[in-house]
Amino acid sequence: MEALKERILKDAVVKSGGVLKVDNFLNHKIDVELTEQIAGEFYNRFADKKVTKVLTIETSGIAVAYPVARAFGVPLVYAKKNESVNMDGELYVAEIPMDGRKPGKVIISKKFLQPEDHILIIDDLMANGYSLQGLISLVELAEATVEGLGVAIEKGFQEGGHRIRNLGYELESLVIIDALDDKTGEIIFRSPEE
Repeated sequence: MEALKERILKDAVVKSGGVLKVDNFLNHKIDVELTEQIAGEFYNRFADKKVTKVLTIETSGIAVAYPVARAFGVPLVYAKKNESVNMDGELYVAEIPMDGRKPGKVIISKKFLQPEDHILIIDDLMANGYSLQGLISLVELAEATVEGLGVAIEKGFQEGGHRIRNLGYELESLVIIDALDDKTGEIIFRSPEE
């Protein structure tokens, strides 16, 4: 997606350790017009799927997933990383590794995921794919169907995309980054035919 690539080149910041900061337009300060374009692209890529809900994880995934849910005309559900006092009833809980740190979890009220649901999972950025794996686990616990997964930016030099695709799910990444150079700030994108 050219508009997203251009914005990454213009405003993203490359940090050491393979970190790409996109907080100036995607996951802290939100460029609403860009997220609408992203939603349109996801809609086009998954238009043939039967989608009854869009699922994401708090917090930064919400800004990207919201216009996608609106494009499909379905509810947006987001998993929480911690149980809160306002969560009632039974919960689905999936443990996930957190990028080399202690394990985390994703939680959702059972009333929001039903066996008859067809879920499109959306997130803003994927590195190791742990968050997406956690969301897939929640859908599986609910005995619902994963129709596909979409991420705005995939860090192709990390293992997440490979891991998710090897699970047999359709994963659509709007932009795949093959390398980041924190010394020069260079960002190398994967060409579409790769």
